[in-house]
Amino acid sequence: MITGKNYIGSKISAEGNVTYTTINPKLNTENEWTFTEATASEVDDAATLATEAFAIYKQKTDAERALFLRQIGVEIEALGQELIDTYTTESGLPEGRAQGERGRTIGQLNAFAALLEQGDWVQATLDLAEPNRSPAPKPDLRKMQIAIGPVAVFGASNFPFAFSTAGGDTASALASGCPVIVKSHPMHAATGELVSLAIIKAAQKAGMPEGVFSNLNSKGIAVGEQLVKHPAIKGVGFTGSIKAGKALCEIAANREEPIPVYAEMGSINPVVMLPEALKKNGEFWAQKYAASINMGAGQFCTNPGLILGVASAELDTFGKHLASYLDEQAASCMLHPNILSAYETGKQKMLDASSTEVLAVKLATEGANDAKPTLVKVSGDAFLENTELHNEVFGPFSMLVTCDSQAQLVEVLNQLEGQLTGSLIGETTEVAKYNDVVDALRSRVGRMLFNGVPTGVEVCPAMHHGGPFPASSDSKFTSVGNDAIYRWVRPVSYQDWPQELLPAALQDKNPLGIFRKVNGTYSNS
Repeated sequence: MITGKNYIGSKISAEGNVTYTTINPKLNTENEWTFTEATASEVDDAATLATEAFAIYKQKTDAERALFLRQIGVEIEALGQELIDTYTTESGLPEGRAQGERGRTIGQLNAFAALLEQGDWVQATLDLAEPNRSPAPKPDLRKMQIAIGPVAVFGASNFPFAFSTAGGDTASALASGCPVIVKSHPMHAATGELVSLAIIKAAQKAGMPEGVFSNLNSKGIAVGEQLVKHPAIKGVGFTGSIKAGKALCEIAANREEPIPVYAEMGSINPVVMLPEALKKNGEFWAQKYAASINMGAGQFCTNPGLILGVASAELDTFGKHLASYLDEQAASCMLHPNILSAYETGKQKMLDASSTEVLAVKLATEGANDAKPTLVKVSGDAFLENTELHNEVFGPFSMLVTCDSQAQLVEVLNQLEGQLTGSLIGETTEVAKYNDVVDALRSRVGRMLFNGVPTGVEVCPAMHHGGPFPASSDSKFTSVGNDAIYRWVRPVSYQDWPQELLPAALQDKNPLGIFRKVNGTYSNS
């Protein structure tokens, strides 16, 4: 049963008198649930409880935390059809998407559990003492990663499971040993509450301390601001707009004790079309990219919003094919009327720009919140002159830029802001002629794709989901994959400590049997 209240640990709380509801975007009506905005005292209670929990939780073994993460997955699965129905009701996304995203979320939890069970993630490094070294003895130094403390996680609008309450930020933070306070996303607060109950139940079954997880409701910005300002919070995970991400970064930087904000923000994910690929498979790639642009109503951070190439008859033909295939796409429901409104506003700015040529705007829609897939075309000169054309339009929108030369293509890439992904569509034999293009693309992105579409982010150790600002606030870190855990830890060196006082990961006998770097050589002995 959905209460619409806040969860401070396992305590149900609703002190405030400000309430709100969620929307069913398919029906364009308010849902039945009413949610109570968290008060300042509830935020403080959650942060205080998280601090108390941290003292206990950080002492839990990797095996104990792994059991907790796996149990969260079990409890999410046990919510059954109620969770799926709530997800689709609040998001307008289809049941198949809900089931797939739930599976991905459970998969993420299990992946971090496996990482903990392996144990190597602490990056244990031993440089053994050399007491007889001349001219000065070398001390015994041993280093490993430790948790930073309570983390605030902001749920994302476009992934109610995988990037929200029990998503990658929460899973990686809990794996590292950090308690989590989630600021639930107001567009899917009921979904968030159900998942929160699963996490709390898992914590109780796994013997985790009260306050290792809390969930706070908020439609406005006050709760999020207070969380980031609270001295108990030591790190922030965020997925959303550039405006909101930058605001959180500024708040965190201006604290008496600044803290890191790992924000994934805007990206238009440039795609470079090389000539031979267009000659050989232009229509194939048009069909492929039409589907990618409109997938999930374009509500992916990896949506291909910019397609680039050197002007040619083949590029013109590709544009016509792409427009034709977009016209055949079914319009899809967006997550919320506000998101549709923002899409229409952003799209109209592009349509109104004097330099753009409209190639496709699907006119027929069925639902009140359906988005019309749109494609515009612009010259390289116009794109360079008008930086407003570089802005992300969140939704099923893309822009085809025709450059007058390879040199201008490189110039366009060099002027782009940081991006999550960059895709190169080409024949293997022609890529060597475009090394400058490849280099320019690589300098702006966190993930390079070859002959593929950027939509779809695999959860695995080699994935990097981040990029130069403003794609993310720190390009060295990923929000997807095993390495996401390193956002919530810091290294500590132990110098000349007795064996019996060292953490198990740093003891000579290596009781955990993990891989470590010992005097520069990796070993699990």
